[in-house]
Amino acid sequence: MSKLPRFQLLFIILITILSIIINLPTTIFPVKFSVNIPLVNKIITVDKSIGIDGQSILKNIGIDRNIAFKKGLDLEGGTSITLKADMKDIATDKRDSALESAKDVIERRVNFFGVSEAIVQTAKVSNDYRIIVEIPGVTDVNQAVALIGQTAKLTFWEEGASIDASESAKTATTSGIPIGASLYFQNPKKTNLSGSDLQQSLVTFDQNTGQPVVQIQFIPAGSKKFADITKRNVGKSVAMVLDDTVVSAPVVNEPITQGDAVISGNFTTEQAKQLSVQLNAGALPVELSILEQRAIGATLGEESLRKSFIAGVIGFFIIVIFMVILYGRLGIIASMALVVYTIMIFTVFRLIPVTLTLAGIAGVILSIGIAVDANILIFERVKEEMRRGKPRDIALKLGFTHAWDSIRDSNVASIITSAVLYINGTATVKGFALTLFIGVVVSLFSAIFVTRTFLRYLYR
Repeated sequence: MSKLPRFQLLFIILITILSIIINLPTTIFPVKFSVNIPLVNKIITVDKSIGIDGQSILKNIGIDRNIAFKKGLDLEGGTSITLKADMKDIATDKRDSALESAKDVIERRVNFFGVSEAIVQTAKVSNDYRIIVEIPGVTDVNQAVALIGQTAKLTFWEEGASIDASESAKTATTSGIPIGASLYFQNPKKTNLSGSDLQQSLVTFDQNTGQPVVQIQFIPAGSKKFADITKRNVGKSVAMVLDDTVVSAPVVNEPITQGDAVISGNFTTEQAKQLSVQLNAGALPVELSILEQRAIGATLGEESLRKSFIAGVIGFFIIVIFMVILYGRLGIIASMALVVYTIMIFTVFRLIPVTLTLAGIAGVILSIGIAVDANILIFERVKEEMRRGKPRDIALKLGFTHAWDSIRDSNVASIITSAVLYINGTATVKGFALTLFIGVVVSLFSAIFVTRTFLRYLYR
C-alpha cells in the first residue's frame, strides 16, 4: 500500500472522529454503588453522574462554539413580532413600496448569518401598515427586536463655519444635533457622506487594544467624499454618528484616500457583529414600532420530527441491505462510506449552521440517494472491467475513471437546480435547496474520495 492511500485513510479517520465528537449528544450516566471493605470495616459509596458531551470535548481542544442543531418554526417554534410602520412622512403612492423595502431589509438582517428559515410578511389593516416577523428558536426576544427594529442610520459630521453664540444656540435646538457632538465640535455640520455610500462592513479587531471594531468600505463615490472630508479636516475630528448618537470621533492625522474607515465604540463582539449586519442590510426606509411580541409553538412538533427520523433510518438500512446483497464486499465498502457521509453532512449543518425543517430533512434524504447512485455507477463500471478480464486494481482504476463523467454531470445538474431554487425560492424552499446542495457536494467527496480510499485499502 502506497503512502498516499495510507495518508488518505488516516485523513478520513480523523475527519470521522472529529465529526462524531461534534455530533455527540449530551448524555448523563448516573453512577451509584457501595463497596464494603472488611479489613478496615468501612463502606465506600459512589454517587456521581458521568456525562458525555461533544461540546465540552471541543472546548477542551480549543473550539469554543455553540454547535447545537438549529430547528425551524415547524419543529421548534420561536418568536413572533408584529411591527407597525409609521407612514406619516411617506407619500401615499409610495407607501406600499416603502413597506416592501422595509420587509426586504428585515429579511436580509434575520437571514444574514445563514438560512434561519424566518418568515417575514407584510399586512395592511385599514391605514395601518404592518410587518410580521417569525423567527425560529429565538430565546432572547429583546435581541431579536433590537436587530429588526433599529434603523442603523449612519452619518458623518465635521466642524462647520464659526458662528456666534446666539446662532449656535438656535442651531442646536432646531437642526437635530447628534447626541455627543457638542463634545467634539462647536458648530457640528453634517457632511454629504452617509450609510448609502457603503459598499460593505465587517468585524475586525484593533491590533493595539484587541477590541472588536467595525471596518467599513465605501463605494467609489463614497471613497471620493471621504477623501475630501479627511483632506479638509487634518488635525481635526470627524464624527461617525449612528442613529443620531456619536459612536466614534477620531482625529484625522492625514488624508485617507483608500475608502476605508473604522467604527470603534467599546463594542462587544456580538454588538460589533450586530452593527455590521445592520449596516450591510441597509437602513430601514420607514420608522417601525412594536405592536406585539409573543412566543409561538412548533407547527409540527417533536412527533413529526421523530417520524421523519424513523423513516430516514429505515430508508438508510434498506439502502445498506440492497447494496450488500447486490455488490457483496463492494456494497459493504459503500455502506461504510455512506455512514461517513451521513456523519459528515450533519457536521456541516452544525458548523454553518443550517436551520433544519422537514423540508430540509427531505433534502438530506434525497442527497443520500444521490450518494448511493454515484457508488452504483462506480461499481457497475468496475464489474464491467472485471468481466473483461482486467485485474482488480486495474478494474478499480478504470471503473472510477469511466464513471467520473456521469457522476460529474449528474451532480452538477443537481447543484444547478439547488442554486436556482435557493435564489428564487421562499424561506422553506431555500432550506430544502441548501441542504440538497450541501448533500450533493459532500456526496461527491464521499463517492470519489472516501469510497475510493476504502477500496484501495481493501484490494491493496
